[in-house]
Amino acid sequence: MADVRVVPADDAQRYLDTDELVWFAEPSAEPAARALSGLREDQRFGAEVAGGDPAYYAGVYGVYALTVTVPGPHESLRQVPVSGLTFVGVHPDERRRGVLTAMLQDHFGRVREGDWSGLSALHASEPSIYGRHGYGVASWETRLTLARGATLTAPGLEEEVQQLRTRLATTGHAGVAARMRAAALHAGRTRLGSVVREEMTYEMFGRDTPQTTRDKEPQRALFAVRDGVDVGYAWFRRAEKWEEGRPEGTVKVGELVGDPAAELALVRRLVDLDLTSSVVLHGRGVDDPVVHWAGGPRTIHGPTADSLWLRLVDLPRALEERGYAESVDLVLDVEDAACEWNHGRWRLTVGDDGTARVARTDDEPDLRLTTQVLASVYLGSQSLVVRHTAGLVEELRDGAVRRLDKALRMPQPAAGAVGF
Repeated sequence: MADVRVVPADDAQRYLDTDELVWFAEPSAEPAARALSGLREDQRFGAEVAGGDPAYYAGVYGVYALTVTVPGPHESLRQVPVSGLTFVGVHPDERRRGVLTAMLQDHFGRVREGDWSGLSALHASEPSIYGRHGYGVASWETRLTLARGATLTAPGLEEEVQQLRTRLATTGHAGVAARMRAAALHAGRTRLGSVVREEMTYEMFGRDTPQTTRDKEPQRALFAVRDGVDVGYAWFRRAEKWEEGRPEGTVKVGELVGDPAAELALVRRLVDLDLTSSVVLHGRGVDDPVVHWAGGPRTIHGPTADSLWLRLVDLPRALEERGYAESVDLVLDVEDAACEWNHGRWRLTVGDDGTARVARTDDEPDLRLTTQVLASVYLGSQSLVVRHTAGLVEELRDGAVRRLDKALRMPQPAAGAVGF
């Protein structure tokens, strides 16, 4: 194993060059500072090893400041600050030398010390890697495809939909990023697992260059507006196509964000756009309202994949940040090889108010599990009982798994998480 030092990555060009070497995408045509403008300078980190290529870091990672919607007391919701791990990569010459492990250890230490609710989040490029470091899949997503003119039926929402207007904007224009973030924060109050970025990150993702618009239109934002307030948006591009003189364009929607009425109004507008034949919605939850509005999953569902991954870096703090559906008093024997401060026995005590206290204890445990399993059930939309049945949780006192499952569970599925 190499002697790895993780340091602030104060050389923006070297940081960007390392990222582009790892991901082998077309190099950015923008200056490094502008290409990285949505990632704060003090949240960029690089790994150094003796004898490494001086033109590159041995590895890089970055952090986005995110707001994530987690369970509140008694099946309510709350939004908390979460550290969003991104730009993770290791130089091809430095693989299997402990670079990634060193960077993650550095990241975990910073999360533990910072104001992140004890949580780290990511989207995993290679799932097997992050599971070994204690991350668990907290939500799932799918792709939905609707035909142009599709009928979307929701009698209980019609009155709300009639109060909305939809208006088109181009994402790179002034003020659009702020509007998108405000709409996302509004929608996140009602959607478990919602992820909201900083305004500067919306600006970076929404800015087009000659590379990103090659053979494409600029990115568009369709806003849903209620009483002059943005309450949702669809972030999309249209892909032009003609077949024997007939328009067969596709509306490719990267993000659809809003309360249910706003999302319904937005989708109805999207399936009515001229010169198109289909609308593809990416990153949707597996029990998504659009499926039900369209009449069922048989003709619109795509493949299902992992969406948001969570890591309980500061276990007691993370467990105290979320709320619970029922009171419970259990001792958890937690296994955590990467964050030794989490390893061991913890008493989880939830009162009638749905809030928790977590403290070290020497009492006999009621169940034994890993931080990865705790992360996967943290949002309350996945079953601890199923993981026990699968042999991933050891029950040491009869009924302990079901009691904890009931306390953790939420009545709604977690939404698919936007990218970061």
